Amino acid sequence: MTDDIQYLTLEGLQELEEKLNFLRTVRRQEIAQRLHQAMEEGGELAENAEYEDAKNDQAFLEGEIIRLETILRNARVIQQDGRKDIVGLG
Repeated sequence: MTDDIQYLTLEGLQELEEKLNFLRTVRRQEIAQRLHQAMEEGGELAENAEYEDAKNDQAFLEGEIIRLETILRNARVIQQDGRKDIVGLG
């Protein structure tokens, strides 16, 4: 992922921070529980569809977390002057 500047409104920044926090805490825990349950079911992990599905979800989740961290690391907040009829940056 590139380190280009990401222009966000204050509301957009807060929304991304909340989403990142949710993914790091709630979703990671949910997926970890699914992985644990799939492993407890026994059998060959290579043949366990639930385990493979949970691993794929975990990989997607970690990618999304990295993407959001990169956006937030490079974020610049756009100041809004209240006018809704003009588009501008900074």
